[in-house]
Amino acid sequence: MKAKDLRNSILQMAVQGKLVPQDPNDEPASVLLNRIRAERAKLIKEKKIKAPKDGESVIYRGSDGSHYEKRGNCEPVCIDDEIPFEIPESWEWCRFGSICTKLTDGSHNPPPKQTSGYPVISAMNIKRGDIDLSLTQRFTDRKGFEKENPRTRITRGDIILGIIGGSIGNAAIFQHDEEVIAQRSIAIIDTLGLNEYAYWAIQSPLFFSYYSAASGTAQGGVYLGAIAEMLLPIPPLFEQGHIVSRVTGLLRIVDSYGALEDARERLDAELPERLRKSILQEAVRGRLVPQDPSDEPASALLGRIRAERASLVKAGKLKAPKGGESVIYRGSDGGYYEKRGKGEPQPVVVPFDIPESWAWARLGSIVLNRVQTKPTSDFCYIDIGSIDNSRLSLNNTDTVIAAKDAPSRARKPVAMDDVLYSTVRPYLHNVCIVDREFSHTPIASTGFAVMVCPTGFSESYLLRVLISPFFDAFSNDNENSKGVAYPAINDARLYSALIPVPPADEQCRIVLRIQQLEESVS
Repeated sequence: MKAKDLRNSILQMAVQGKLVPQDPNDEPASVLLNRIRAERAKLIKEKKIKAPKDGESVIYRGSDGSHYEKRGNCEPVCIDDEIPFEIPESWEWCRFGSICTKLTDGSHNPPPKQTSGYPVISAMNIKRGDIDLSLTQRFTDRKGFEKENPRTRITRGDIILGIIGGSIGNAAIFQHDEEVIAQRSIAIIDTLGLNEYAYWAIQSPLFFSYYSAASGTAQGGVYLGAIAEMLLPIPPLFEQGHIVSRVTGLLRIVDSYGALEDARERLDAELPERLRKSILQEAVRGRLVPQDPSDEPASALLGRIRAERASLVKAGKLKAPKGGESVIYRGSDGGYYEKRGKGEPQPVVVPFDIPESWAWARLGSIVLNRVQTKPTSDFCYIDIGSIDNSRLSLNNTDTVIAAKDAPSRARKPVAMDDVLYSTVRPYLHNVCIVDREFSHTPIASTGFAVMVCPTGFSESYLLRVLISPFFDAFSNDNENSKGVAYPAINDARLYSALIPVPPADEQCRIVLRIQQLEESVS
């Protein structure tokens, strides 16, 4: 059973007389209600409270066992159809308004908003059985306070009840001495000595059934007149004390249980994503699948990629990198070094250790890039909205744009098996492999890095590297991802990233294992 259900069960048992045993020596609730009616009559006579329009309500059980209600000089009316459940013999039913000396709501026209002065509290202030004044968003001056205070007059010990929308049923006991007024979203309630019991009763499922019937919808509101007419089961005064003590103790335990339940639910919700991140992190470190000594080492693969890049540079299809191609290798001293062109080798700090058959390489020295171009005919535009980042795939809708209407950012040609990586807010993982045909030539926004994987370097492996925690830490680092609202990493920074490169065959085994594990945690 969830903490919320436990709480509701405890409160329902409390108002049904099932939470604590009855003591036959207790003064019955009927005597208590007679005293309350006498006190209310006195206050009405002194004009301190208003008399109910139809007279005071008195509910009693007739000789036939039915429940009757008498108001003023009117004839008694059977109300058995309103009685929701049976209560102990020493208890009585009453209308909620018949035990109140105060039942009002906050201002329907709150004074002009100020940033300081007298707090104007609302349902937003109700937190865990108290009013948190630090959450107040509206204040008023002395004039505004004096105008509203005579009607509400909130004092220590009053019950504050949310009566609008999602706040309906949220309650607190006002435990402050500050002078405050209220907004329409709350009711202010004071009973003749029954506030502690009433505070818990109005949060029970019994009262939530009343609120639901009175408001019609969850976003409606409950009128004061409806609250006054709600039926409240009244225990003997001594038993009320036992009930309050028992409820308080039990709900303290339930709250602790609820905190553990919330933590567990958060963990359950986060676990699949944590597992996915852990899987990817193990994959890029060479810990997900065993190495096969018969695999051709990654250094041989990178040698072929460099030869392919050199051929493309010679043919004018690829720009030669400034300073020459990057070659990263492990020196005899166990450290890593990078050599570019004819320059001297420079030491390189790598993020972590990798298997001997693997190699480190700059991202820009592995992948190929297509030359940017301006559209000359109708094309399919790929922007951030074209990618479903929950599935890491392109959507199936072609956004066709005429060349004359091309956005200035539509400059990057795209082909099958290209890897697209959004350089804007890279933490969102708007990343995918182009895996379908388009109705027109596809062109991506310059907000993407478009990467072409050479033979032997798996685009599926590259995609997993790009969404791994290791690469996230790089691309979202403050030194790399610039900007506040839309942080972005530029191409120079992106392609300088160090990438762990496994042998070609191991890349395929890694991708297959990732897919298997991800299916098991979905």
